[in-house]
Amino acid sequence: MTPMRTVRRRRTIYTTFVKPAIDRTAAALGLVVLAVPMATIGILIFATMGRPVLFRQRRVGLDGRVFEVLKFRTMRPDRRGQRLDVIHDRRRTHKSTRDPRHTEVGRFLRRHSLDELPQLFNVLRGEMSIVGPRPELESVTAMYRPGLEQRHFVKPGLTGLWQISARGDGPMHENGQWDVDYVETVSLWTDLRIIARTPRAMFGDNAGS
Repeated sequence: MTPMRTVRRRRTIYTTFVKPAIDRTAAALGLVVLAVPMATIGILIFATMGRPVLFRQRRVGLDGRVFEVLKFRTMRPDRRGQRLDVIHDRRRTHKSTRDPRHTEVGRFLRRHSLDELPQLFNVLRGEMSIVGPRPELESVTAMYRPGLEQRHFVKPGLTGLWQISARGDGPMHENGQWDVDYVETVSLWTDLRIIARTPRAMFGDNAGS
């Protein structure tokens, strides 16, 4: 595989002090503002799928450290026994509208990324950022092309350049250039632009595509 270009880890006042403070403040406010919608989603999941309401999975974060990411459950409890009629690609399969493992509630949550709202707790704990690369599975990081590990120079985020630029378009490890570009250009202005474009990515024509 062709190596990716080498980028510089940015250590500025913004990345060291301002961004972490904004992250925790925004996460705390978000959990307060979204408390009722998140509780409603939890009730719907419990009513349609039972326990547990949250799905926990190991992901790779800053400097390669592994943490447990939180999501709302979207799949049936017997998902592993169901036959798939879609290509078995972790990124494309999980976004497919034809995946029989998802409930109707789960499909809606995934289509609009509402299943990721519990990750606000990950941000509050300092494991994630509001903006950053998508947190990836350990098995996927093992397939990285040379240089893609540079995406771990920053914390993974709830939203990011890849999510708004190529939402659902192929596997993560084939689109990592977006994340490396973010690492190289991270700044308050970059984060604000990504946040401003996130609602359109979540609820626009390309949502869940």
